[in-house]
Amino acid sequence: MKQFFSIDDVDDLKSLIQEGLEVKKNPFKEKGSIRNKSICLLFLNPSLRTRLSSQRAAQNLGVDVTVFDVGAGGWQLEFADGAVMNGNKAEHVKEAAQVIGSYFDLVAIRAFAKLEDRESDYSEQVLSQFLKHCPVPVVNLESSTRHPLQAFADLITIETHKKIEKPKVVLTWAPHPRALPQAVANSFSLWTQKAEYDLTITHPEGYELAPEFSGNAHIEYDQEKAFEGADFIYAKNWSSYSDYGKILSEDKNWMVDEAKMNLTNDAKFMHCLPVRRNVVVSDAVIDSANSLVIEEATNRIVSAQTIFNKILKNE
Repeated sequence: MKQFFSIDDVDDLKSLIQEGLEVKKNPFKEKGSIRNKSICLLFLNPSLRTRLSSQRAAQNLGVDVTVFDVGAGGWQLEFADGAVMNGNKAEHVKEAAQVIGSYFDLVAIRAFAKLEDRESDYSEQVLSQFLKHCPVPVVNLESSTRHPLQAFADLITIETHKKIEKPKVVLTWAPHPRALPQAVANSFSLWTQKAEYDLTITHPEGYELAPEFSGNAHIEYDQEKAFEGADFIYAKNWSSYSDYGKILSEDKNWMVDEAKMNLTNDAKFMHCLPVRRNVVVSDAVIDSANSLVIEEATNRIVSAQTIFNKILKNE
């Protein structure tokens, strides 16, 4: 593995999941096997789980790690080619990416969608420029359209708890007071389909994901019907793709509650966190014995550690 931007960088998903499960069993097995390597974690947006889990993953491997907040700790970066830099951006990514890459063996980046211009967000300007100009491998810690480390952690969680080979997994839209990107939903859809789970995506009309991300998933606009017989329920809000970045519905009836979970096959509840309690999901559901949200978050260490290990050993 030479980089990790999306699931397209994974040659053998089943093998990768098995590697992740081994890391989960013995997180310190590889500590010290990678010598004199370093990772830079670049954050253009806030983070809790991604920041801490990525640091913990590097430390578990015995790798030096540096965290850098681009906006707060460094110059504002220009990402546009051919820009006339007479504004507030003092450094171009062409130089910044090369300099950072000369200091470290791997660069991992988190950069959210702005939800202002679909073409700009879906061109993945930040990650694509680093992939183009950085001389060392780049890892996606969440970009405008994808969150592959989260999706990988989600699959490790499902594999740990599934009772049948191809469980019914439901990705359900849930209400939220803010407009959120589609990145988590996009990656979850791609990864679960690649794992050959039975995926249903349920949401109000107007919240369809881009076709390249929804793929062959079953789309169901009736949430209760979608929940019937489900083995896993994954709740997540996302804003509209077609009416880009807009909130089209504030229907509180889409919150995941006990009554809906009772329609399932004793399903496990999942969410990437942070979560708005009693907006996205009721206290009764997220605090229940079937809630996997804490284990799922813990598996973020596992997914990052597995990817860091593969890339640094390849180098």
